[in-house]
Amino acid sequence: MIILETKRLILREMTSYDFPALEWILQDRQTMYAYEGAFNSEETDNWLNKNLERYRDDGIGLWAVVLKSSGKIIGQAGLTWQEVNGKPVLEVGYLFNRSYWGNGYATEAAIACKEYGFERFAVGEIYSNVRDINIASMNVAIRNGMTVRERFVKHYRGVDMPHYAFSIKRDKSFCHKEK
Repeated sequence: MIILETKRLILREMTSYDFPALEWILQDRQTMYAYEGAFNSEETDNWLNKNLERYRDDGIGLWAVVLKSSGKIIGQAGLTWQEVNGKPVLEVGYLFNRSYWGNGYATEAAIACKEYGFERFAVGEIYSNVRDINIASMNVAIRNGMTVRERFVKHYRGVDMPHYAFSIKRDKSFCHKEK
């Protein structure tokens, strides 16, 4: 199911058939440096299943990002409910294979996800939570109009990982009703 389309990208729900493309992203050590290394097959399967659950339960999740020109999945981006210092927040997340870094795809997808989030949900603010060592993702958040609001620590994969909570407040031009 296609969720969003941009000039160069299609964002659609992932399916079990996307597992090989997801492995290509999540099992690359360099791509996954901010997650303390590459995932194994079980972690990749859990990641995919978590997003399939999110689609069913929340109507959102991380979506496959497909390059229109080739039809190839180059990353994932989307909206998920996360927690920052004890409060639930709607987050724009993005993760791309390093072969496609530096082309503006993450920013293009993140902006589309932010706009979709404000149009669909009655939230006053949308976040992107970025590990403190991930400069490239910080730059995507900044290009998406976000600024750092606070710091927090996320315990993940047995490691305490300091993060910055970037966010942007709702603009009056976005609708205020839930669709």
